[in-house]
Amino acid sequence: MHLRFSLVVFFFLYAFSLYAQNPIVPNKGLNDPHIHIFNDTAYVYASHDKSIENNKFIMEDWWVWSSRDLVNWTKRSVLHPKDTYIGKDYSRCWATDAAYNNGKYYWYFSEGNEQTGVVVGDSPVGPWKDPLGKPLLTSDLTPTHEYDMSIFEENGEHYIFFGVWDYYVAKLNDDMISLAEKPKKIIINNPQGPYNRDGKNNVMPTDDKPFVHKYKGKYYLSWGCFYAISDNLYGPYDYVDTIIKESSFAKSYDSPTWPNGFLQGRHGSFFEWHNQSYFVYCDISQTGNRWFRDSFISYVHYKDNGEIATIRVDGVGVGRYDANNGAIEAEDFFKANNVLKLENVIGGFSIESNKVNSFVTYPNIQNLDKKSSIEFEFLSKIDTEIEVRESNPSGKLLATCKFESNNTKAFKTKSFNTKELHNGQTICLVFKAASVENLKINRFRFK
Repeated sequence: MHLRFSLVVFFFLYAFSLYAQNPIVPNKGLNDPHIHIFNDTAYVYASHDKSIENNKFIMEDWWVWSSRDLVNWTKRSVLHPKDTYIGKDYSRCWATDAAYNNGKYYWYFSEGNEQTGVVVGDSPVGPWKDPLGKPLLTSDLTPTHEYDMSIFEENGEHYIFFGVWDYYVAKLNDDMISLAEKPKKIIINNPQGPYNRDGKNNVMPTDDKPFVHKYKGKYYLSWGCFYAISDNLYGPYDYVDTIIKESSFAKSYDSPTWPNGFLQGRHGSFFEWHNQSYFVYCDISQTGNRWFRDSFISYVHYKDNGEIATIRVDGVGVGRYDANNGAIEAEDFFKANNVLKLENVIGGFSIESNKVNSFVTYPNIQNLDKKSSIEFEFLSKIDTEIEVRESNPSGKLLATCKFESNNTKAFKTKSFNTKELHNGQTICLVFKAASVENLKINRFRFK
């Protein structure tokens, strides 16, 4: 894409981006994001593309932004390369990640595509100090390049993953600034990547930016939107699939994209908060410039067999909803208490309570001011009941919803009158006693 057209796309979409939640920080060049939850606050540790006019990667510092709701973000910290062992201005401030241990916060950063350093602070936003005065991972440590690291924590132990094409892992010492072991190469069976769609490219089989997370006893190694699964942290891993497909994209979010297609460049990370799972990742659909990237967040749902369902890429994003945008998928909650996500018979996901007075919340629902009813798509084994309340389980009662038993095994719809709906409202669904393990809610909409 020519730069002139990129600028046109950028300014044309600027006003629109102000009202959309994806990108999470519009038109700032926030990219290669890793989100961690510290003290019930989300912190994104990220690289920073300098300008919409970039015609190559120019990244002169690293950023930390924070949010309490995944909707409103505030810039909290900037790390300049001259304040690290690099010791001077530098334009290749590549990907970062962070971790907490023993009362300290550690922020790891890439020196271009060659080495990895670390700074330490007393808070998630610093101030930061370089404790080593030199790289933690040096360029001669392994046969790969020692950059684009990620940190995985399990049972109080921390591990660092890094590399491109081939990935390596090493346990960190408790000081978080030294290695407890020699890095070990990770085996991935039958890998694919943005440059290896047929599995035959042995030179560039995967990508850079490895990341590991865990779900129900399985380890998930991802590189962008590609992922593999293992029973062991060190592998071997079996390649599974991509979480982005052609069907992922809402209108105007499928293009423009990278030279190798929409699967390229999706650097990011998985995280969990309030019993909900997310993927935060790079996107250029709203800037039109591959060297000036945005960060998006999408909900993540796991199938019964452990595979990750295809994610949705759109401007609504997470943590907010639009009552004029069709149905709200019940599994896309912001907060859940004793509520499970279940794969359903029609190819999506539903929610089900497993305890009396369990609840889910959906904050920041827009365009509610002219709505007067709520319609549920449900499946109920017996006569069941939920309450619709404002903000939380003890909030103002907006509707009492009673569902009749349905023995056909097909989802039914039923509408209920509501009161006092307003824009930006948080809706809380509270499951009453009979609903426990008897009621499945697939989606709901306001009318």
